[in-house]
Amino acid sequence: MNELLKASNWISGLQWLFFIFTNIVVIPITVGAAFELSSGTIVNMLQLSFTVTGLACIIQAFLGHKRAIMEGQSGLWWGIILTLCTTAAAQGMPLTIVGGSLTVGIILSSILTVLIGISGMGPRIAKLFNPAVMGVFMFLFGCQLIGIFLKGMLGIPFGNEAGGAHIDGAISLLSIVIAIIVIVISVKAPASVRRYGLLIGIIGGWIIYALIFKPENHVSEATSFSFELFPLGKPAWDLGIIITAVIAGLLNSANTFGALKGTESMYKVETAKSEYKASFTITGIFTLIAGFFGLVPNSPYVSSIGFLSQTGIINRIPFALGGFMFLVMGLIPTIGHIFSQLPLSVGSSALFVSYLLLFNSSLNFFKQVKYNTVNIYRSAVPLFVGVVIMTLPASYFVTVPSVIRPVLSSGLLVGIILALLLENLFNWDIYGNEEKSDHKDTLGTVTGNADLQKK
Repeated sequence: MNELLKASNWISGLQWLFFIFTNIVVIPITVGAAFELSSGTIVNMLQLSFTVTGLACIIQAFLGHKRAIMEGQSGLWWGIILTLCTTAAAQGMPLTIVGGSLTVGIILSSILTVLIGISGMGPRIAKLFNPAVMGVFMFLFGCQLIGIFLKGMLGIPFGNEAGGAHIDGAISLLSIVIAIIVIVISVKAPASVRRYGLLIGIIGGWIIYALIFKPENHVSEATSFSFELFPLGKPAWDLGIIITAVIAGLLNSANTFGALKGTESMYKVETAKSEYKASFTITGIFTLIAGFFGLVPNSPYVSSIGFLSQTGIINRIPFALGGFMFLVMGLIPTIGHIFSQLPLSVGSSALFVSYLLLFNSSLNFFKQVKYNTVNIYRSAVPLFVGVVIMTLPASYFVTVPSVIRPVLSSGLLVGIILALLLENLFNWDIYGNEEKSDHKDTLGTVTGNADLQKK
């Protein structure tokens, strides 16, 4: 109880609130725009996203993995949903079919996630995601989300981008300045100030933006909070999209492994089997809710690693307070509407800095792998192929069979799948070692000959 009365915990909780908020607020807005939903529907999705995310964070903190790791709408899922909308538009598929098929796929993947949790298969699956796979995942995941937030910083619209989209010079300049300020605070400021760098950047940037530009208004104000089943489209059956969604659901488990493994050193513990079971089960339940109400499915946020490293706030109490305040924002439409006016360029700037630290997480995993000139292919192939696919226009994949098109058009999915196959089908540690053996044999022969000459 005393912890709840500490002002420092509430201030830290406020920073958690803004971190959760900036990660979540852009997702339902961009998904709603991608599916061309009405402003009223987007408002309801936004409010429900706040409520569900706040509740999920609190439950995970005390009943799940029991760490200060944000549980929210998955960046992996978000990127795939936006990619599917883009490819569907390129091939003329109705958005209601895309949304309905996604709904079926998300519900199926939620059931699989719950089964993984209840059965205790989490640790077994975790063995497939060795350091090399996690390094690839962290890097490609960072590339995908950094790309999304960089576009937001440059003033390029989210979701289905219009053909005439262009860089807004004034917004870009302000966004870059905000990002630089947050980085400088994170590097140069004292520890007592450094932990609030993200909060300072968001609030300061919001104020400056309001003074220079007209505030962005993405959704109209709502006076009531209502639930709408299947807002993206009633359940439909496009096999390619459903298969992609199920694969995405399975690969989304990498977020759980990445977040839990990545914070073990901070908490100085090794994740227990019971924590995997609880975390997967809770994520699966909230993913099921997402399927019915058109939300992006859940996962623990690996970006929490960067936030924890940047702020040093690893206590669960501030995190739970941040989740509680976010839940309240969702229950009170007026408060949610006020915060929904945060300029996406400002939020993108703060998140851009936060997600840069995923590069460090990726390097930490790669450092655990012994590379040489031969086995470097184990990571080079999935990394380069994944990055290149991310840069290809959606129209390039129109000629690919529809069943596999959604998977092959996602650089993140292709990269992770390649990494999993290469790591678990080959024993890369034995390749390249023969060069060392030959070198040792040569040295041994030379030494032996020298000894004989002496004798």
